[in-house]
Amino acid sequence: MLNYIWAGLIVSSLVFAGSYDIRDLARDTYRNGQPLPVQLLFPEGYDPAARVVPVQIQIDGPAYGTFYGAEEQPAASYSGSLVRTEEGSLLRFEAGAALPEPLATIQGVSQSNDEELQGNLVEFAPPLSPATPAAAAVVFEPVRFVKLNAISAAALDFATTAAEIALGLVGVLALFMGLLKIAEASGVVYALVKVVRPILRPLFPEVPPDHPALGMIALNIAANVFGLGNAATPFGIRAMEELQTLNPSSDTATNPMVMLLAINTASVQLVPPVLLVALMGLQINELIFPIIITTFLGLLVAIVAARLYSKLPSNRATDPNRNPPRATAAAPSA
Repeated sequence: MLNYIWAGLIVSSLVFAGSYDIRDLARDTYRNGQPLPVQLLFPEGYDPAARVVPVQIQIDGPAYGTFYGAEEQPAASYSGSLVRTEEGSLLRFEAGAALPEPLATIQGVSQSNDEELQGNLVEFAPPLSPATPAAAAVVFEPVRFVKLNAISAAALDFATTAAEIALGLVGVLALFMGLLKIAEASGVVYALVKVVRPILRPLFPEVPPDHPALGMIALNIAANVFGLGNAATPFGIRAMEELQTLNPSSDTATNPMVMLLAINTASVQLVPPVLLVALMGLQINELIFPIIITTFLGLLVAIVAARLYSKLPSNRATDPNRNPPRATAAAPSA
């Protein structure tokens, strides 16, 4: 079911982005191929033989609004340079210039490096004096399918991030799974079961008192409480595996599984996550009490919701512990 939901979200986002891009093409939002009038001032003087000449680029506000149909107005002037190449003259805006829309979007397509906007200078009349602005016009690189390209770029970026996270978790999972094996062999898990039994038994009444699943659940909750998210993952996986040994069904979750998932979703924490501490440093102190309060209230809501869900008639009718699946009858021998 989750795969269908993700597929629906992807398709709807592509349709949404495509409709916006088609609308932009129909309206010619970015004025592809049309020259934008500008005025150029040469603070260091105009040298027709120089390859790169510093300029101050001025864009008339009302003319800009009429040209692009935009309400946002450009600044009084922008620093830049006039660059002569074999193909012609380029007008480059200084990197990091705060440009209005739609120039800001065009900048993401036509940038040569960093955040530098550039365009072809198609009209240019040399200035009569250093204090006199020169009339010019610039044509920017055509902009098409902005939203679809943004979705494609984001998908590739997050695919890379997902691969990096997955590879990084391999070592963590191997480490803590190995520690769990040692804990089981040494009897630590069974000793932990006796300690946490009075606390966890009311939440997991279907789990036998001495079952190792209670120890795995305790380790999972403890890892979440102390902000060790990477350690909580293998503990939670192992706890689910132990709970599955009590499950007569292979495709339906039991009430203890639902309760464990609800508790993990709430993820009550007394210590902020390590990643958040690394990102915020000492400023994390301002969030400690809000984190504790919100996660504790979320834990209460999760526990109550899971218990109420287990009481629903529809859930009781499909509960594997109340209605175990019937064994498939063996085919008669010939």
